[in-house]
Amino acid sequence: MIDKAGIIKIVDEHLKDSDLFLVEVKVSGRNKIMVFLDGDEGVPISRCAEISRFIESQLDRDAEDFELEVSSVGVDTPLFLPRQFKKNVGRDIVFTDVEGKKLRATLLEAHETGFVAEKEISKKKKKKQQEHEDPVQQFSYNDVSDVKVQVSFKKPTKK
Repeated sequence: MIDKAGIIKIVDEHLKDSDLFLVEVKVSGRNKIMVFLDGDEGVPISRCAEISRFIESQLDRDAEDFELEVSSVGVDTPLFLPRQFKKNVGRDIVFTDVEGKKLRATLLEAHETGFVAEKEISKKKKKKQQEHEDPVQQFSYNDVSDVKVQVSFKKPTKK
């Protein structure tokens, strides 16, 4: 079976000093390798093809056959790495907090251990909101799950 750690090492070495970074590697029991990338400025398909060719050049199909897919993370893929959070500062996100509540917020800052977000307060809650409740809060990456960027198709308003 293909070694996942070996694939990670191959990709990390190739992406060193690059604006692209490895998000995840999956290897199925049938040697289907799936490599998911992200980048500070997105991931061009040409770079996916280049990385795919590089990985293939490092593996021996005669020793062990495999299927390989290299792609960028999808728009609906949860954020995993601090670098992904940093590149999405200023965007709206949806996530589940430690209490299991689903929250909408604007990502304000991202650090190595967590992020700062301004929670969206519904109109109903605004009326009831206690003055001491601050919508801007710090969250640890360990205390949240399923953090996704909210894609908006609204046209920006002109000022």
